[in-house]
Amino acid sequence: MMKQLKMIIDADTGIDDALAILYGIKSGKADIVGITTTFGNIPVDQATENTLRILKLAGRENEIPVSQGASQPLTRIVKVFPTHVHGVNGIGDVELPASTQRPISEPADDFIVRKADELENELVIVALGRLTNIAHALKKDPELPSKVKHLYLMGGAVHVAGNVTPTSEANIWGDPEAADFVFQSGLKITMVGLDVTYQTRLRQSHLDLLEQSCKPENREIVSFLNRSMSYYFNFYRQSDALQQCAPMHDPLAVLVALEPGIVQTQQMHLSVECKGELTLGMTVADLRRKPVAGSPVDVCINVDADRAIDLMLEVFV
Repeated sequence: MMKQLKMIIDADTGIDDALAILYGIKSGKADIVGITTTFGNIPVDQATENTLRILKLAGRENEIPVSQGASQPLTRIVKVFPTHVHGVNGIGDVELPASTQRPISEPADDFIVRKADELENELVIVALGRLTNIAHALKKDPELPSKVKHLYLMGGAVHVAGNVTPTSEANIWGDPEAADFVFQSGLKITMVGLDVTYQTRLRQSHLDLLEQSCKPENREIVSFLNRSMSYYFNFYRQSDALQQCAPMHDPLAVLVALEPGIVQTQQMHLSVECKGELTLGMTVADLRRKPVAGSPVDVCINVDADRAIDLMLEVFV
């Protein structure tokens, strides 16, 4: 049997984060040693509550520790959250049953540092939101890059437009200082950005088929996916004129960690713009013949999108 990846998922648990977590659990390929939460789609308290309820939905209540993390960026203040994208509660305003599980007392950055020490270069981190928790962990332990096997992050855009400004993707834009600090840290990084997530679209027709073919034990999960995704599809219809579909940003990051052959990557020297009026949060790739600006990051530039969606959904069948 294939060895499971020891994984921490760092999430601002919104609609697509929820699917990412559910896929990671159901895949059987990840030993999820913890989930850390951060602000982003919603305030961090709500992200934590959503995570606990998603674990209950997945049948893993009180089995995977949840550690609450950053409520604000490294140096900035956030007062408004994008409820028009993910709903007031972050999961499309679907009400899931409350969990008996509570978050552990250990904050996210300490939890990441401890797990990296315990797992001795076996820890994989998949970051689905702002990179604030990862930056705090790096500040606490500058040796972390030598202890973490790999960081997969959903964020950034190189050859395509941004989704929150003309040049910037939301996770990087939401804490550019943290993102740049992480990129320059020496961590081994794969960036799963808009270049590939916009190609990977979940459609209502996929969910309709899933409703018909899922195992009885997955019916509640599939029902939740259908209800929460309807909110997401509606947002993408209004913002991008997409019809009954949405890009699978966060699930693709977990998928790439578990199925790296699904994407084509190119190493680029990257840095994050932290000052520009129109370019704040831009992931700047030095594409010159001899790049000198930024640090090396493996950037996903192409994806087998149909296969990605099939792999993502087959765990619920």
